[in-house]
Amino acid sequence: METTNSTPTPRLIHRAQPAVSLYGIMAADAFRRAKIKRFHMVAWLTCLSLLLSLSGGIMVGDRAKAQSLGNPAKASSDLLKKAHSLSNTDTVKVIVQLRAPMSSSLNSLLNSNGVHIRKSMQSLGAHAVEMPASIVDTVAAFDEVAFVSFDRPTQSMGHLSATTGADAVRTTSGINVGGVDGTGIGIAVLDSGIYASHVDFLDKSNNVRVVYSHDFTGENRVDDPYGHGSHVAAVAAGSGRVSNAAYLGIAPNANLINLRVLNSQGTGTVSTTLAALNWVMANKATYNIRVVNMSLGSPAVDSYKNDPVCLAVRNLVNAGVVVVVAAGNNGKNAAGQKVYGQIHSPGIEPSAITVGASNTFGTDSRNDDGVATYSSRGPTRSSWTDTLGVKHYDGLMKPDLVAPGNKIIEAESPNNLLVTQNPQLNANVSPVGTRDQMYLNGTSMSSPVVAGAAALLLQANPTLTPNMVKAMLEYTAQPLSGFNMLEQGAGEVNIEGAVRLARLVRTNFGTTKPVGAALLNTVILPVPQTTLAGSTFTWSQGILLGRHWAKGSSLITKYQPVYALGTIVSDGAIVSDGTIVSDGTIVSDGVIITDGTIVTDGVIITDGTIVSDGVIASDGTIVSDKILLCSVITMSDGVLLLHLGTIVSDGVILTDGTIVSDGVIASDGTIVSDGTIVSDVYVQAQAATVNGDPTLDLTVEIDTGVDCLDY
Repeated sequence: METTNSTPTPRLIHRAQPAVSLYGIMAADAFRRAKIKRFHMVAWLTCLSLLLSLSGGIMVGDRAKAQSLGNPAKASSDLLKKAHSLSNTDTVKVIVQLRAPMSSSLNSLLNSNGVHIRKSMQSLGAHAVEMPASIVDTVAAFDEVAFVSFDRPTQSMGHLSATTGADAVRTTSGINVGGVDGTGIGIAVLDSGIYASHVDFLDKSNNVRVVYSHDFTGENRVDDPYGHGSHVAAVAAGSGRVSNAAYLGIAPNANLINLRVLNSQGTGTVSTTLAALNWVMANKATYNIRVVNMSLGSPAVDSYKNDPVCLAVRNLVNAGVVVVVAAGNNGKNAAGQKVYGQIHSPGIEPSAITVGASNTFGTDSRNDDGVATYSSRGPTRSSWTDTLGVKHYDGLMKPDLVAPGNKIIEAESPNNLLVTQNPQLNANVSPVGTRDQMYLNGTSMSSPVVAGAAALLLQANPTLTPNMVKAMLEYTAQPLSGFNMLEQGAGEVNIEGAVRLARLVRTNFGTTKPVGAALLNTVILPVPQTTLAGSTFTWSQGILLGRHWAKGSSLITKYQPVYALGTIVSDGAIVSDGTIVSDGTIVSDGVIITDGTIVTDGVIITDGTIVSDGVIASDGTIVSDKILLCSVITMSDGVLLLHLGTIVSDGVILTDGTIVSDGVIASDGTIVSDGTIVSDVYVQAQAATVNGDPTLDLTVEIDTGVDCLDY
């Protein structure tokens, strides 16, 4: 049977803007009163729009050219500001990244008096160094030095298996015969430690599934005195032996690798995080580490192109490891307003799967789910500064997905600091310390949901690359009505659909995967719908590509080059001779990437929408940094509308030329220059509400003390 012609090709999806412009009113009126003039009006508007678009494009191009005259600075802007304000005797703790072997001159300088190399991460080409502030410029000037930045502080960010679809892939009938549970897959958890004696971390033969533990904090312990890491690990891979599997994790038989990078107070540094990632790079084969979870972060000051943790994450992804990270919990400011642009590092890294938090309101059904108000929104506001002092923002669409993160009950480590300081977090499931559970809220809980999901996909199909895992999770996600892509990415994770799709992907590609080759082992496409807890929803059927959104069944029927190892789609697109290229990578078969994306609640408008630079969210929010929005033609109910360009200034959100009150873009002033976090970004300790989000009082399943082995 011929199916090629009936398969829609992927396309960039745009949304029509409300018909509020004068041009829209005039066009609509003309359409109604004089059909005979319709085509003349359309032709006139089209010509005018194209003329304005071209002129706007020239202005944008000229501005971009002017900004590119300065070379990228090789030191972080906050580090330079701090270093230049200190005396010659003051020292700073920094991360020095190398792009070539260290020269003898630099080696001598870094081993001179007053300089101390604290850690060397050879696999990552990075060194943690304490040095006099006076030599920061000197070190940055060496040819082999790629970038110098602060060793910034890091902190934690912060029925489940039924509502995510994890239960559905462990059934023993129908398409899911031979269900998956994470067996054989290693998940490395970079956090505050894991209390390995908890029964949630035993397998059915009572073997401990925490197969390796290492402390990078210097406290010489691998348990979890803070309480965050054990909870995170149980979300990803808790066995469900307690309370008749009421608190079952996503991949309950996966192995856990406990890499303790947060101390007993829940804090760490960039250098400890890098040391752990360096260890993963060297030992991933030994423990079959296919997934890394990082429910932690630090301020996103530097562009992902320079941020040392982002670069380490990319190295791991390029080596075949899926890295899942929390988006952060800064979705609202103190005044209760929506905040855009508060994704934290390493969530700003394009190759990572960045996860925001959804709120299930205590039900398994997904028809009432929404994005938690505290969940950090995009776009990414990380930046790099050139030698002329001009700041260039990354402006990527993040998060990639959302997953349940509100009032999650999972493993509690005994006498941990979080529960000691917030007794209401104890769920009081059991009087036995090795069986008790606790509540936590935040994107810290959402991230391990997706990490566990990635483990299930890789068990179902071990040949998947990290980019393919990411694409399948996005393609099968459920778009949540009323929330834009800067809040939810592709939508809420759907493990049932993602595993079903992963099982259909060919495993016989060999070492090379031809662009455009058949991706699936069947010509019958999966039905793009999933039913969970009686609620049926349609998949997003698209993937995020940096600043862009591609949609269409060719994303799963044909192998795309963006699925390969070592590929990153982030910056703008170049179109030449009919070939679409993004960062040197050809995106095949009609996957259209253009400058700009309009996103809303999942409604698809007709083809032919032309959009220029800028990201437009569903609530009319235009997010842009001093970019001229060229004239745009949009189609709405057959009426051609012309929207003239608007210059959007840095840090201001405009909608139809008016400053809106329901959203603010995060300004650079949210982070103190030395990297100190000045707002409550991380664990949300409230048990009843989280930043104003109502959470239902869940019925706690009291443990009987008898292990459930039926999971």
